[in-house]
Amino acid sequence: MMPLHSFRSSDDDHLREECGVFGILGHEDAAAHTALGLHALQHRGQEAAGIVSLNKDQFKTHHALGLVSDNFNSASVIGKLTGQTAIGHVRYSTTGETLLRNAQPLFAELNFGGLAIAHNGNLTNAMLLRKQLIDRGCLFQATSDTEVIIHLMALSRCNSIEDRLVDALKQVEGAYSLVILTKEGLMGIRDPLGIRPLALGKLGEAWILASESCAFDIIGAEFVREIEPGELITITENGVRSSKPLPAAKKRFCVFEYIYFARPDSVIEGKSVYDSRKRIGAELAHEFPVDADVVVPVPDSGVPAAMGYATASGIPFELGIIRNHYVGRTFIEPTDQVRNLGVKLKHNGNLSVLKGKRVILVDDSIVRGTTSKKIVHMVREAGALEVHMRIASPPTTHSCYYGVDTPERDKLLAANHSVVEMGKLIGADSLAFISIDGLYRAMGEKGRDAKSPQYCDACFTGDYAVSLTDQLQGTVHVKKQSA
Repeated sequence: MMPLHSFRSSDDDHLREECGVFGILGHEDAAAHTALGLHALQHRGQEAAGIVSLNKDQFKTHHALGLVSDNFNSASVIGKLTGQTAIGHVRYSTTGETLLRNAQPLFAELNFGGLAIAHNGNLTNAMLLRKQLIDRGCLFQATSDTEVIIHLMALSRCNSIEDRLVDALKQVEGAYSLVILTKEGLMGIRDPLGIRPLALGKLGEAWILASESCAFDIIGAEFVREIEPGELITITENGVRSSKPLPAAKKRFCVFEYIYFARPDSVIEGKSVYDSRKRIGAELAHEFPVDADVVVPVPDSGVPAAMGYATASGIPFELGIIRNHYVGRTFIEPTDQVRNLGVKLKHNGNLSVLKGKRVILVDDSIVRGTTSKKIVHMVREAGALEVHMRIASPPTTHSCYYGVDTPERDKLLAANHSVVEMGKLIGADSLAFISIDGLYRAMGEKGRDAKSPQYCDACFTGDYAVSLTDQLQGTVHVKKQSA
């Protein structure tokens, strides 16, 4: 579900997941529950949100730019989304023009009826397919790779909607977890490698599909199980039907979901995200100890890893950086003087913790290094004697093409500098990243199997799980362009 864009802000120093999906069938408050589910998944996308509901034979849609809480908080909006079935989507912001037409779920009237689709992931041959489809006379309404799937389904000669979907997906490459709504029911499917998450839940007699288990918790639903890689789930009034129509492949789930993307209170692939992050921090402490007085997380994403580091090292954990949660993404910086305050708009050093201390800063990743440099400087200004940075992921050396917004390689600090050079650039007394084998050990493996990796870790290793057709054929002008 990626739009045609480049990496967003030069001050944005984290990788960003692009979207979250949710679907429910068999509940009288389907739209309201979908809005709540999307609220729980808001961390996966903050630019736009959308819901499509189905009432008998009529589809109802509402899309809006901005947060779920700002756009789906009134009875007038939810009241129009009638029916016992609905799907929803949240997407992350991008640079350049923001288009409401890119908001999902996408909806189309096809010869077999209406179809709404919500997509988490990115198709790596979407531009090539798009060109071929346009040559055949297809008209595209948005700049979304997801729309390719709709056209492929429309052109398919298969009879059932399920077969049309499978026919379309056999022609695409990349990562996808899809939730689809038709008059026949609700469908969910993951790509054969299972790169992006999708889970099945239940609330009374209603069935639910969602990107993360935290979306079940908010509505009091029961987590049933993960949708397996390559599995198609079809939910109707008669119940749930499962099939495996796509070619079997070894699972390559995105390991960065555990490091940063997923909410800490989610359980994904049978593992608690929160516990996983603590184990990563503990492994980081074993690999790269340092004599210091205090362990301080870079909030909020660095908190669990810092707790794990502190416990394993025996060094006290303290909140040495306080985050301002009320700085919105549209905050106006009217003058150079205010703009130069930089990171202090979102973070401020806690002098009572930092002054006169040797500090270990723990963060989840370094992308460009811009934020890390500002935070190290801020901690020194607060009186820290030493600043040692420890990162709960290996160096990010490659761009992601599977549904994560990352810069081109020449903008990735780790792709162009050694760890020692990076430490000097951000102003730290020392800098260390967890090793790739250390990350795998924290995830319960003996280490990374180089011949057959257990996870998708391309952003660290360059070992891409799926062919990058558009990049190899030069059909993409920027790194990725989609919704």
